[in-house]
Amino acid sequence: MQPVAILDDVAAIARGAGKIVLRHFAAPIPISARKSTRSDVVTAADTEAEAFIVRELIARFPQHHIVGEEGGGQGAPAAAAPFHWFVDPIDGTVNFAAKLPHFCTSIALATPDRQPLLGVIYDPTRDELFTATRGGGAQLNGQPLRVTATEELNDAVVSTGFPYDKHTNPDNNEREWSAFLKHIRGERRLGSAALDLAYVAAGRLDGYWENYLNPWDAMAGVLLVAEAGGTVTDYAGAPGPQRADRGRYVASNGRLHAAMLRVLQSVR
Repeated sequence: MQPVAILDDVAAIARGAGKIVLRHFAAPIPISARKSTRSDVVTAADTEAEAFIVRELIARFPQHHIVGEEGGGQGAPAAAAPFHWFVDPIDGTVNFAAKLPHFCTSIALATPDRQPLLGVIYDPTRDELFTATRGGGAQLNGQPLRVTATEELNDAVVSTGFPYDKHTNPDNNEREWSAFLKHIRGERRLGSAALDLAYVAAGRLDGYWENYLNPWDAMAGVLLVAEAGGTVTDYAGAPGPQRADRGRYVASNGRLHAAMLRVLQSVR
């Protein structure tokens, strides 16, 4: 299967999910559940949008396995499926529930060993569709994307996020945040890992790092950065897919990558 051949279908699914999300965003947004911590919330929009995405994917690709943030594994059994989908119906649910218009739907196709093949990230509030296929480049609403040319970390704007158990977890990214603050032009915490990665690909951010990311948070964005000419590794600098379900990701324009790794390693 050629990922580029199904890109339009997947983009249409992401846009359909975006319509569901915007309908909920226009109304009062009660929190329907909490998951790992008080900060890890779920809304009715999450579950409805994911159900729509999963239904559409199964209809088109019944032999594929689907990993959704809310619904777990669906479709064909993981061990037998030739391809796996990773779905986050709303990345940035805390923003969404607070009526902050910065969230997205993220859908990625990967091999069983988590090599990303296709990624779609859709921001419905800005009608921005980020897409990438392996070897086919990255685009925003059909226009090619390229990472920044920033050479020095002192000139960089970078972003990150914090784990949901930040109140009790000593490895909560506080030391890393403080370390970067002394080396960069600007530091941002925007609240959506998928959009952070898309923004690195789009040249809106020079770099991004975060730990405790699930594959549905990062898979599409990792491909976007790589296809836009950037670099993605773990905190130790190892490239390739992260097979752990809670990974540590560093993304950059490539030029800043070694410097970002040095900052991280200085406090770890």
